[in-house]
Amino acid sequence: MMEKIVVKPHILESISDGVFTVNHEWRVTSFNRAAEKITGFSRNEAIGRLCWDVFGSNMCKDACPLRETMKNGQSFIGISASITNKHKKRIPISLSTALLHDEHGEILGGVETFRDNSVVEELRKELRDSFRLGGMVSRSPLMKNLFTVLPKIAKSESTVLIEGDTGTGKEMLAKALHDLSLRREKPFIAINCGALPDTLLESELFGYKAGAFTDAVSDKPGYFNMADGGTIMLDELGETSPAFQAKLLRVLVEREFQPLGGVQKQHVNVRILAATNRNLENLIEQGRFRQDLFYRINIVRLLLPALRERKEDIPLLIERFIDKLNRLQDKAVTGIEEEALNWLMNYDYPGNIRQLENIIEHAFILCSHGEIGTRHLPSDLAVSAATSAAGPSSMLAIRRSTEEEAIMKALQRNDYNRLAAARELGMHKTTLFRKIKKFGIHLPDGDGRTASSSKQKSGSD
Repeated sequence: MMEKIVVKPHILESISDGVFTVNHEWRVTSFNRAAEKITGFSRNEAIGRLCWDVFGSNMCKDACPLRETMKNGQSFIGISASITNKHKKRIPISLSTALLHDEHGEILGGVETFRDNSVVEELRKELRDSFRLGGMVSRSPLMKNLFTVLPKIAKSESTVLIEGDTGTGKEMLAKALHDLSLRREKPFIAINCGALPDTLLESELFGYKAGAFTDAVSDKPGYFNMADGGTIMLDELGETSPAFQAKLLRVLVEREFQPLGGVQKQHVNVRILAATNRNLENLIEQGRFRQDLFYRINIVRLLLPALRERKEDIPLLIERFIDKLNRLQDKAVTGIEEEALNWLMNYDYPGNIRQLENIIEHAFILCSHGEIGTRHLPSDLAVSAATSAAGPSSMLAIRRSTEEEAIMKALQRNDYNRLAAARELGMHKTTLFRKIKKFGIHLPDGDGRTASSSKQKSGSD
């Protein structure tokens, strides 16, 4: 049975928690001394005003616990939220709600108690920051070792080779190196070399002169010009051709380049960070990557471990993504249920951190407040969770079947466009091609791009 709350003013003043009451019109009817201290509003300023004008909580719009209490009679205890005080400062709180009755049992409105959690949040932030470097967070010994050496590497001018699977955060690591370096006041530019053909990549990096090709009506500076004095990250360098690699080697050796259509060389002061998800030494053996370029970029080598190798970071990353999405989407998700966390801990993440973030974003579509449960997670995670209790052979069979089904569905959703399907799955295109061959998946004659362009053409006709 619902406990009846009868508020007596002299008791309210002796409570260290903030307490306020509202009537059925949502106007504040009482406001204790602790509430004044936490919010910055005096009792006279608060009483008679609509409660959301006083508190500005992140739950006021569509997830107000007090509204739910007054509507259904359900009390809430220890809900995490935040308010904006009179001085526009965000205050983290925990709150509890109940119905407000008079001495005869009549419902007068609602009562809410709230506690300032600023000190608790500062302690949590301090704990999180002890595992943070730049935009990266980790509790993994592998990552902590990386965090230890990164400041020293950042202060050097040496070229760095960053290796890691797709989605492990190579660009974030490169940005951390830049931010810790003496070049931090200058530009940081990242470019995905694997996404552009040679000619376009060369013009994007080195720029071009007017008349260099048909559409070149004026000079255009390249990324090397724009990054002068700063840092440029060349991602997916293993996807480039040996011809482009030869031109890049010249830039690394001579520190100058020649724009397309230009006759004069331009000097550049740029630190180069190279990144790849491929094994460059294997590519050298296959004749697909220049050995002399490899030696030039492999002065300092950093390896980012896959998420499956640092699963202790999953709860920390989930908390970070929830905080980020709460701010971006103005929601009040408070955490994740234990069973849902178990599902996520038992998954292997072929798409690494990027895939985990996509899963949490998926959950936010279905969950606007409270904790994320298994009902909010993608259905294929349920199969992954089920395999954790199976034997090794059955686990392998189930996982293979699930992965094959996920690839098929992604291909179908993207009209068999393999590049689009790879992006949706959070894996590199070559990884997807290899898995299509491994599973013996039959594809139509086109890869989806022809079909897509035909649809656009017929639509425009």
